Formats: sequence, structure tokens, C-alpha cells
Amino acid sequence: MSQSFGRRPLLAALPVASVLIGSAAQAEGDPLKMHKASFTTKNFKLVSGTVMPEVTIAYETYGSLAPDGRNAVLLTHGYTSSQHMAGRDGANGAEGSWDGLVGPAKAIDTDRLFVVSSNMLGSSYGSTNPAFTNPATGKPYGPDFPDIALVDIVNAQKALLDHLGVKHLVAVAGPSFGGYQTYQWGVTYPDFMDGLVPVVSAPKGSGGEAAVKSLIDSLAKDPNWNSGWYYDKGGVTPILTEMRVTTLRRYGIDEQLAAKFPDKAAREAEIRKRAESWSKVFDANSLVVLRKASVRFDAEKDMPKIKAKVLYVLSRTDKVFPPTIAPDVMAKLKAAGVSADYFEIDSDFGHSASGLDAAKWAPRLKAFMATLEKRS
Repeated sequence: MSQSFGRRPLLAALPVASVLIGSAAQAEGDPLKMHKASFTTKNFKLVSGTVMPEVTIAYETYGSLAPDGRNAVLLTHGYTSSQHMAGRDGANGAEGSWDGLVGPAKAIDTDRLFVVSSNMLGSSYGSTNPAFTNPATGKPYGPDFPDIALVDIVNAQKALLDHLGVKHLVAVAGPSFGGYQTYQWGVTYPDFMDGLVPVVSAPKGSGGEAAVKSLIDSLAKDPNWNSGWYYDKGGVTPILTEMRVTTLRRYGIDEQLAAKFPDKAAREAEIRKRAESWSKVFDANSLVVLRKASVRFDAEKDMPKIKAKVLYVLSRTDKVFPPTIAPDVMAKLKAAGVSADYFEIDSDFGHSASGLDAAKWAPRLKAFMATLEKRS
């Protein structure tokens, strides 16, 4: 694990409601108008009653906010991914995970829409997470990081949107854990958006506390785990790498790389390279914090609160959220009086289909967005 996890990022020291525009801020002539920034708020109260002295949310924006603050779209990301969902992160950086869907004249058209993509509370890409310094101890929060719920993640995003001047959302959209956030937005702030696009996801978490225990047991196999206090012991990168390889396979990485790496040995090397790259950045305690939030997530019980139109999207080959769950989810949405449509991506790319096979569902998303923009 990177030793930087033991230090508090400078972004977290900003005063309340502050913004930092970094080196990747809008480049001259950038049609996407990308900005990378961070927002910090003080005394953030969790639904548990715990008050966090300071919470920082890292984010990217694309496009421009209209004077009335009502042309915004919020993008929400997956469990282990980041807020980088469009454009390139730097001159030769990685392409955003939904770059095929977000940008000028694309399904989520940044010529007309202001898109906000925030790193969720507890994640490892710039937002307050267990590797941040606990003000009470001067050391990383580690396993002492407070339990957070999906509602807390959404409330932190709402504070960010308020700060940016967003008055109303055209839509909230996101894959996997981002779909959890999307559903949570629909029941927590039902009047704040016109549309919801939960993708390769579900309205309720699964696995229960057994899934949390299983995750911790796996992490504990690393000799440096030390009950989660590994920051000054060299980190737990080896076990994170092994776990990441397994996750990537479950997400369909073999199928995704088959054409580019037809040789099995070369493909294995690429998978491990990607896993190692991720494991050097992502904090193991963040995995635990977010897993706890996900298994306790339940928007199903509040479905009648949803007022927005829903476009529910799954992937034909997804092993994490298989399309067999669609009939039950759609029936529950209908029973709750929600206006909802379903679309299935005909993709071989499993859980990663929404980004890698963007072209196969971009027309459906674009049509849905057009109906929402007429309402706003």
C-alpha cells in the first residue's frame, strides 16, 4: 500500500465550501470543459448520528451550468472505480469509464448539460476515506472510520451540488455501486431530479454481514493486516492484488481482453498488471467501509417515494447483477407506481458492458435523456 495513505491529503485541509482547481482543470479549447476539483465541508452529520469534523469530496465536472442551475446531471461510480468518467485524465491519461456516453453530442450531451461526477465518501480517489488522518488521533482513521450508509454518500453529494449552484438535476446515472447511489437519490431527494438511470445494479444490496466478514477474513490473510492497522507496516498490496484479479475475472476481464491478448499467458500478465496498479492506489479499509454500506443498502422499501422516471439497464452477460433479476425489480417499481423502462445491453463484456459497449445502449440512453430535458 502506498505510504501516502498514512498522510492526510492537502485537499482535506481546505476550509468549508472551498474548491481547488488542479492542474487538470479545463484546458484551453477542451470541448468537454473538464474540471477536476475538491469540495470540503465541516461538521458533516451521518445518519448514525456521528459527526465527522471534516469531509472532502473529490469530483470532476464537464460542460457548463446554466444560469438557472437546472441543467445538471450527476454521475455516480462503482465500488472500486473512480469519478473519472469522461475525457482523458491528463494529456496521455486514462479514458473516462463512460467516455462513450458523456461529451459533446453524446447521449449525455455536455454541450447542453452540466455533468458532475463525484468520488463517493469513503472511496480512495480523493474523498475522505479511512486512509485520511483522523483529527482526534493525528493518525489514519483506519478501521475506526465511522460506518457510513448510502444515504450519507448521497447527502455528501447533495452538499457538493448545493455548493456548485445546482438547483435541480435532469438525471442521476451510474453503474454498479453507482446504481445503488442512483436509487438512493431517487428515494432520498425525490423532487430533485427528473430521471434515474441505475445500470448493472439493483435497488437493494445483497450478501449481508457475512459478505463483510468474508472480505475482512480475506484481507486478514496478508501478514501486514494487523486488524486494519497496516499503514506503517508496508500495506497489504499483495492480498489486494490477488483479490483484484478474482474481481476482474468476475467482471468479465478475460472476454474483454481476448481480442487484444489472444495468447493466454500475455492476457494473464495484463490482468495482473491491472490488478497491481489498482492495489497500489485503493485502500483496503475503504473496501470494508463501502462493503458495509452496500450490504445494508435498501431502496426497495422506499420505492413509492420515487417520482423520477427510471431507465433500468442490465447487461446480458453480467454475473454480478444478471438480467434474471430484472423482472422482479421492474415488477416492484411498477407496484410502487414508478414510471420505469428496462433495457438490456447485448454485450459479451459482463459487468463492464455499460462503458466498454457504450455504443450498444447509447441510443436508448440518449432517447431517455431527451424526454427528461423536455421536462426540466
